[in-house]
Formats: sequence, structure tokens, C-alpha cells
Amino acid sequence: MLNPIDTDRVIRDGGAIGRFPDEIHPGVAWWMAACFVMTTRADRLAVAHDGKAATAEFFDRMCLGAINVQHYACLVLDRGVAGQGELLATMKELDRVPGMRVTSDQDIVTITLYDRDGNPLTEPTGLLVIRRMIAEDRVPIPVNAECKGRIQSYVEAAG
Repeated sequence: MLNPIDTDRVIRDGGAIGRFPDEIHPGVAWWMAACFVMTTRADRLAVAHDGKAATAEFFDRMCLGAINVQHYACLVLDRGVAGQGELLATMKELDRVPGMRVTSDQDIVTITLYDRDGNPLTEPTGLLVIRRMIAEDRVPIPVNAECKGRIQSYVEAAG
């Protein structure tokens, strides 16, 4: 694994959280998204961020990870800058799709994963599996270009 992390320390509390750049890096967002799509078997995923400069690269990498997962061809619906409540409402409106949100507070970056009911992912609902996949360097990769998903603006999809 390139640029490994302490998975037990970073992958917790509904997603991944750590001090950038010491504990977490943008590659973690790619790994988390790819593993999340695979464990939820999602063909659609709602994503959002807090609009801060510190989260921009994490958000971009998260979206790329979600569209590059084996044969899932996941449609990533980019909600853009949105609070937790706005993302959860979007997920519900989209018929209970899972979601992800990236936020930062000074040098702490948080990637939160939400199940189809809008709850942060827990150990029994998939976080443990994702942690193990990353720790064991079993992050899923795309099968071929035809299986690649795409990123679409939520506004365009809704309109």
C-alpha cells in the first residue's frame, strides 16, 4: 500500500478522521469511497463537502474512488457544498441512496459515510469491513473502462 495509514486510529466514528497530513491524506478518501461503494453495492451515491479549501482534494479523490469500483459503474451525484441535513435530505429524495461527506476543522479532516437510512456507518453496518479491506490492501479497482461510473451534478440530475 502506498502511503499507509493507521487504519484502527483513522477509520472510526462513522468514517475516517485524522490530522492532515500526519494521519490522513487524500488517498484515504479514494480508498474509503471505493470500499464503501463495494460494501453497499451502490449504483448511486450522494456526496457533499463543506466548501473549505482543505477538503477540495479529498472531495475530488472521494468522487474518483466511487466511480472506479470493479463493475459497479456507480453514478456519483455531487451535491456540492451542503450541510449534513441537506445531504441526508438529498439521500432520502434519491430513494435512500448511501452518502458521503467531507469536512475539515483546521487541520482535522473528516470523511463521513452514511448508510441508506442516513445513519453514520458503524462497525456492524460496514465500517469494520472497510477498515479491514484498507488495512489488508484489498481496495477494489475497476475491471475495465466500460465498468467505470460517472460523476454528475445533483442539480442537473434533479432538473
